[in-house]
Amino acid sequence: MIPVAERIIVALDVPDAPTAWQWVQRLPQVRFWKVGLELFVAAGPGLVKDLKAQGLRVFLDLKLHDIPNTVAGACRRVTHLGADLLTVHAAGGTAMLRAAADACAREAEHLGIPAPAVLAVTLLTSLDETVLKDELLIEQSPTDYVAHLAGLALAGGVPGIVCSPHEAEAVRARLGDKLLIVTPGIRPAGAEVADQRRTCTPLQAIRAGADYLVVGRPVLAAPDPAAAFAAIVEEIAL
Repeated sequence: MIPVAERIIVALDVPDAPTAWQWVQRLPQVRFWKVGLELFVAAGPGLVKDLKAQGLRVFLDLKLHDIPNTVAGACRRVTHLGADLLTVHAAGGTAMLRAAADACAREAEHLGIPAPAVLAVTLLTSLDETVLKDELLIEQSPTDYVAHLAGLALAGGVPGIVCSPHEAEAVRARLGDKLLIVTPGIRPAGAEVADQRRTCTPLQAIRAGADYLVVGRPVLAAPDPAAAFAAIVEEIAL
C-alpha cells in the first residue's frame, strides 16, 4: 500500500535548480517531487540524480512524443537517472508506447536498477470539450477520448496514465485496476483554478480512483506551504 503522504506529488514548477532545492529543504515532509520540462531544461539531468540521492521519489514529467525509435532512445537515457515515473503522450500511439516501456525495462535490467514506470498522458487538464471539438476536431467527449487513450496505453504495455480526476472514474469503471492513475489538476476547495479547466479536490480525485495526485501551486503558492501540504494529506487520509 502507498503511504498517504507519498500519494501527493508536489510539482517543482520553478525556473532553476537553486529554487528547487530551496523548496526541497523547506518541505522535508514531501517525499515525491515532480520535475517538469522547464526545470529539467534549466537544471539538467543531474537534478534528478541528486534528488534520488537524497532518498526522494521523482516524477519526471517530460511528455515525450516522437517517432518510436526516438522516444525509445530518450527513455533509455532517462532510465539511467533513476526517476520513478516518466511521462510520454498516449497520442503517440501503441508502437511508441510499447517502444518506451520496452526501452525502460531493458535498460533497467541491463543496469540492475528499477525501471521508471511509463505513464501515458491522455488529455491535458488545460483543455476542455470546446478545445477538443473546435480546435482538435475530436468529436468524442473528454471522458470517452481519455478512456480510448487509456485503452491504447494498456495495449501499448505501459503501466499507467495521467488524466484529470473527471475521467479517472470512467477509466476505473472500464479497465479496473489494470492501470496506475496519476491525476493533475488538483485544487483544494477555494483554491484558484488558474489555467486548469478540469479540476477536482484531492478527496474527489482519490474517490474517483486516482493512485497519485499532482499538486503544485496550491502548496507552493500557499501562505504556509507546509500547512497546505499537511491539509491535503489529512483530507485524503479520511
